[in-house]
Formats: sequence, C-alpha cells, structure tokens
Amino acid sequence: MRLIFLAASAFGALSVAVLVIMTAVAVFARYILGMPIAWTEEVSGLLMIWIVMVGAIACEANRQHLTIDLIEGLLSRRMRRLLSMAVGLASVGLLVFMAWQAWALGQTTAFKKTQILGVSWFWLDLAVVVGAAGTAFVTAWRVVRPEAEAQPARDRSLY
Repeated sequence: MRLIFLAASAFGALSVAVLVIMTAVAVFARYILGMPIAWTEEVSGLLMIWIVMVGAIACEANRQHLTIDLIEGLLSRRMRRLLSMAVGLASVGLLVFMAWQAWALGQTTAFKKTQILGVSWFWLDLAVVVGAAGTAFVTAWRVVRPEAEAQPARDRSLY
C-alpha cells in the first residue's frame, strides 16, 4: 500500500504544481501582458479531474477517507470485522460498477473533442476509470488482507 500511496501522491503533487504554475502564467499573460492563453482552462479542468481521482486512490491507500465509526464502537471485535468486510465488499462493487460505467462512457464519447485543444473526452473519462479501479483494488486488498495494515499510516510531517 505504501508504494501505491507514494505513486498516487507523487502524481498528485506534480499535477498540482503544474496546475499552479500554469494558472500563474495564465494570470500574468492575461492581466499583465494582455494576451490570454486560451488552452489553460481546458488543461486545468482535465488536471483537476485526474488530481481528484488519483487522490482518491492515495486517500484509500493511506486510510484517510472520511469514516463514521458510531456503530463500530458498539460492536465486538468479530462483528466489527464482519461489518468492515461488508462495507468493503459493497464499496468494491460500487467502485467496479463506477469504473465500468466510466469506461463505457469513455468509449461512446471518444470521438468528441475539447473545443480548444482537440483532446478526446476519453481522457476525462479515463481518470474516473483509473480512480475507481485503483480505489477498488486497494479496498479489495484490505478486505482480503486486513492484517497487512491494521493501523492507519500517518504522515507525521502533518502534525
């Protein structure tokens, strides 16, 4: 899981850096030079979708998704494990369905191109496929091997 977290985090950090630099250059070009860069809006939209979807994988790999453990605290250890498995399996099912639907959508919209750059809409839908499938993989791994990482990993640099 650590490798998945690091890879997804590195991708996200690089994408955010590109987004920030590109936005700063676009603002400078528009307001200082008076020459707007038209393609930055399309690229920023594409990057945002990829950042969110790959970020979901990183969050799941590092156990940082929001959870509400109101019921879990009232259950025995065995029942907590069963509840965790049920939620995990339901999540995997939903995420696989989401990836499948995004892939089908990508296939039907592959011919559509963005207005300025002419990039296929398939690349937007592919971000959802990658994010949902990657998160499903991490979740399924946790259902199958819960003992592999019993405690959430914490980045001490944030505290």
